[in-house]
Amino acid sequence: MSVAIAYTEFGGPEVLRQIDIPTPVPGPGEVVVRVEAAGVNPIDAKLRSGRRPSGEITQPRRVGNDGAGVIAAVGADVDGLRVGDPVAFSGATGAYATEVLLPAGRVHPRPPGVSAADGAALGIPVGTAYQTLRSLSVGAGDTLLVHAGSGSVGQALIQYAVLWDATVLATSSERRYDRVRALGATPIVYGDGLLDRVRAAAPQGVTVAIDAAGTDEALQTSIEVVADRQRVATLVRGKDAAGWGIRAFSGGAPIPLTAQQLAWRDEAVPVTLALLAAGRFSLELGPTFPLADAAEAHRVVESGVDGKVTLVP
Repeated sequence: MSVAIAYTEFGGPEVLRQIDIPTPVPGPGEVVVRVEAAGVNPIDAKLRSGRRPSGEITQPRRVGNDGAGVIAAVGADVDGLRVGDPVAFSGATGAYATEVLLPAGRVHPRPPGVSAADGAALGIPVGTAYQTLRSLSVGAGDTLLVHAGSGSVGQALIQYAVLWDATVLATSSERRYDRVRALGATPIVYGDGLLDRVRAAAPQGVTVAIDAAGTDEALQTSIEVVADRQRVATLVRGKDAAGWGIRAFSGGAPIPLTAQQLAWRDEAVPVTLALLAAGRFSLELGPTFPLADAAEAHRVVESGVDGKVTLVP
């Protein structure tokens, strides 16, 4: 038997329970990964609480999308992956577990020097950031404004944009200025007067803005400084993005991602693994909890924490 975290009703972190599940067996084109670390994303808590609609619960619903570990079993018709290989994965149905079954295409070799915690920290944050920047065609000559630049998605947005030769401004608390600067962005404190501070920091103008904060202040500032609203996007206010005249790529957006956008999200994990191995990408890791303490991990994520939270089976 294997162990996983699941819930049978929507609610607070206390609804998370550890359950026994059959040890998965791979079919054709599938692999089983023995999980060494699972990433805890804010969307996990939103789904668990019911704040993000996900349909009626008819059986124990497992949690988690991202993780890393080693290959435990390989099904037929799988090339390039062998038992014992260190890997990272995304797109799992229930990464909070001791073993997880995945299509081989969702699993990527983890280079030497990239830890399991590093691999588990990728998935949703880097996929969201990479796809958003590609969708907005961010590159040389752009000045990008990132709202919530010190979060996991914000940090990925900054780093990709800098790698692609854009100039980056990022809002954060003053306490997090050093981290934002270290990634290559100019930090700007959020709060009253944000619009004036952005204009002062970017006298050349801002050409593109990405909201990972979800505040009216962030959205209003973005549309004031970016002339083309098709180059303003939100990752957390999808439901009312149309009312602002901007684009949305997450946050309950009514328009689904295109096939190309989904492909970019998939592409982000192996791209970032290679960047990590080359020392060209930085991850900020936060607290680690035992798998059995998933409820506490959710409490920490919902209360706010520096760095990526992970679970260790």
